[in-house]
Amino acid sequence: MRITIVVLAAVVLAGCASAPRMSARLPPTDPSPRTPVVLTERAMDEIGGGRARELALHALSYIGVPYRYGGTSPDTGFDCSGLVHYVYSRGAGIVLPRTTDALREVGIPIPADELTTGDLVFFDTLRKPYSHVGIYLGDQRFIHAPTSGGQVELVDLRARYWQSRFNGARRPAL
Repeated sequence: MRITIVVLAAVVLAGCASAPRMSARLPPTDPSPRTPVVLTERAMDEIGGGRARELALHALSYIGVPYRYGGTSPDTGFDCSGLVHYVYSRGAGIVLPRTTDALREVGIPIPADELTTGDLVFFDTLRKPYSHVGIYLGDQRFIHAPTSGGQVELVDLRARYWQSRFNGARRPAL
């Protein structure tokens, strides 16, 4: 299944790179936190090249992998920090801490208006600051492993749910 997703992501991304620019409808200003969204041409422009691009493409290949508490691989499932740890180690060759609590000390703090591909975004989802983490991919979208019964997904940071729970962002060295 992962190979199919990787091939599908490559086809979609190749189409975005070669398609003429056309007017597109903007996404709703407050999409549901569970509504998957696709990367736009703007997001692809933000991703750019190098390690950040490799990291983003690697992260996208895990969309649909089931959530599993304590999960650290696509074979068994991911929790939020397990996804971040795995994507960074496999997609960029950078070993980050395994827990959300430890990840909140990595790199340097970044203001929300300066987010770039690969930045870690943190949220209070359990009435505890920094209880959830995702990877920012550009154009106000991030990838994360949501919760029991969920799957790795790409969502919009502008959704009211995420805005109200946002704790900050950090930039690991890429």
